[in-house]
Amino acid sequence: MVVDEDLELEKKEIVRRYRRLLRHSKPFLKKGDTKEIKRAFTTSMEAHADMRRKSGEPYIFHPLEVAQICVDEIGLGTTSIVCALLHDVVEDTEISIPEVEADFGKKVAKIIDGLTKISGVFEQGSSQQAENFRKMLLTLSDDVRVILIKLADRLHNMRTLESMPRHKQLKIANETIYLYAPLAHRLGLYNIKSELEDLSLKFTDMNAYKEISEKIKFSKDIRDRFIRQFIRPIKEEIVNLGYIFDIKGRPKSIYSIWNKMRHQDVSFEEVYDLFAIRIIVDTDIEKEKAACWQIYSVVTDFYQPNPDRLRDWVSTPRANGYESLHTTVMSSKGQWVEVQIRTNRMDDIAERGYAAHWKYKDSKRVSDADMGLEMWIGKVREILEQDKSSAIEFVDDFRSNFFQDEVFVFTPKGDLTTLPGGATALDFAFDIHSEVGYHCLGAKVNQKLVPLNHKLRNGDQVEILNSKKQKPNEGWLEYVVTSKAKAKIKDALKEERKEVEDAGKEIIQRKLGQLKKRLTSDELNGLASHFKLQTVSELYFNVGTGKIEHKQIKQFYKQVLDEKSLIQKRPSHSTEAHDNLRKTTKNDHDLLLLGEDMDVLDYKFAACCNPIPGDDVFGFVTVSEGIKVHRTTCSNAAELLSHYGYRIIKAKWTSRQDKSFEVGVKLLGTDRIGLINDISNVISGELKVNMRSITINTEGGIFEGEIHLYINHTRHLDTLIEKLEVVQGVVNISRIF
Repeated sequence: MVVDEDLELEKKEIVRRYRRLLRHSKPFLKKGDTKEIKRAFTTSMEAHADMRRKSGEPYIFHPLEVAQICVDEIGLGTTSIVCALLHDVVEDTEISIPEVEADFGKKVAKIIDGLTKISGVFEQGSSQQAENFRKMLLTLSDDVRVILIKLADRLHNMRTLESMPRHKQLKIANETIYLYAPLAHRLGLYNIKSELEDLSLKFTDMNAYKEISEKIKFSKDIRDRFIRQFIRPIKEEIVNLGYIFDIKGRPKSIYSIWNKMRHQDVSFEEVYDLFAIRIIVDTDIEKEKAACWQIYSVVTDFYQPNPDRLRDWVSTPRANGYESLHTTVMSSKGQWVEVQIRTNRMDDIAERGYAAHWKYKDSKRVSDADMGLEMWIGKVREILEQDKSSAIEFVDDFRSNFFQDEVFVFTPKGDLTTLPGGATALDFAFDIHSEVGYHCLGAKVNQKLVPLNHKLRNGDQVEILNSKKQKPNEGWLEYVVTSKAKAKIKDALKEERKEVEDAGKEIIQRKLGQLKKRLTSDELNGLASHFKLQTVSELYFNVGTGKIEHKQIKQFYKQVLDEKSLIQKRPSHSTEAHDNLRKTTKNDHDLLLLGEDMDVLDYKFAACCNPIPGDDVFGFVTVSEGIKVHRTTCSNAAELLSHYGYRIIKAKWTSRQDKSFEVGVKLLGTDRIGLINDISNVISGELKVNMRSITINTEGGIFEGEIHLYINHTRHLDTLIEKLEVVQGVVNISRIF
């Protein structure tokens, strides 16, 4: 009876969510759209009928919520709603892509195909996550909605991550922070990006997330009072100017605050711009720029601006179309406050990103912002088309090129070009044209001669100097950051290498002919093995360049009596990795136990994060060094968990053990006589902890110190830090990662 009641409640909840979706979609639905959405809902409902999520909820809740995010938070239309409702049917049920095409058309089928993960067995050294990410990005050539729906899917998965096991939480959260949050940022979906970042932190560093969220909550009343006082004079003046406007004050995201605390090595209270004030003005598109600067003038009439913190994305929109005027001003209470000034249209685009651009497509004012976004997507397509690297290299390259700030530079004729931050004169040359890049000798930046590796700055005017005699070399790869430049240089080097290899092959063939031997794979593998080369191509290249001389080949045959020994192959690194992986995953529970049971599997602690008992950890199967144990907060965790999910092993401490682990702590404070003695007494006297080394540097009355000591549990370390914090003069103490 209870079960029947539960099922009845679930059915009512499904109907409620479906009706909410239709209600929110109503403003943009055309004739026949409701019928199409209903067909997609019915298909999804039937396909997922017997399926439940890890939380125990009916599976249909997930596609309904993804469709709701597409409507409410991204602003997508009917086709996207249909695709969101069907996005898992091909991957998780018996329905195929041809069946989707027959029922819903080619467009929907193509989007669903882009959202469906690649199945099958992946060879060692590849990454299923990276392959799937590349597949999804390839759909940019056809339809950007694939990525927007995928972001909605990822957001709902992150919102419901509580029900997943810990190792899955870590994998999904790190993949999200490494790939999906930056992608949301690049497409202008700032709200989604911030929520993805916050949720990722919630599952990778729960303590930090909880601490910051509680402090934000605790300081809400004080913050609201401060904001009211801050905006009062500004409000009055803007009303006098006759504008219709809205002013909002909100705290920075938890992740953003955590990031500042970590990178600037400061406490929550020391993060000076904990919240931002946003002024949103309603004005005609033609008057937007003037209105934003007029309001900026009002703000700076009342509060002193920080000249280094002015960001003008109204005159030059970001590559993703984001437009806003940012300044940081000093309040009357001596506190820095970030003020963002934008119009309703700019705010809509900032909230909904790429999808919002279509609402304003015909407006002349937004053509620059639209062009920037279209240029970015065009560059992504270009990279995707010419990229020949492995999926993992591709993902890393993509991150470095498209997930960072831009630098705006000008051609000699005054045309604006956008490049990733850190781009050089050589990157600029390849951005103009491949041939210009191949023969680039140097450049003039603002009329001054600079070398190829000169890093460009905002506003630079760049002229490229060419010479037909110039050609790419290996060193050029160190000078460039853009994917286009790297790919073109590699292509040129490959072509040149091929010519050298062909010459080397001819030499070997001629030499073997003189020795009455044939050019067989056995002979070539034997020669490559003798000269300690990995491939026959390397053998050809070394002979072609003269690194291996003719007489060395002749000497080799004289020394070797047993020809069979020439063709024995040494095991490759990939085989070792496979053996390691097989050895570590043979247990059904796939669990790496640390502590007393260390004889279960051999492992080492990663030097990058030095885990100690009590830390949240995971095991990673390396190519040639067995299993390495990392902390979940390790700086390398996001990349490892994003790329190599199949090589991750769950890990937990089985019990406290007597063994000690080296850990470092960093101290900062004011210097005084007897300080080192007091610190030593706490460590060695009070807590009986062995120190390996202590370094204290003092300058201008301020000391910085590093202490390396031996700890057997994080509880021990926490106690030590608490005791050191009360030592007179110690201002800040933190663990060294």
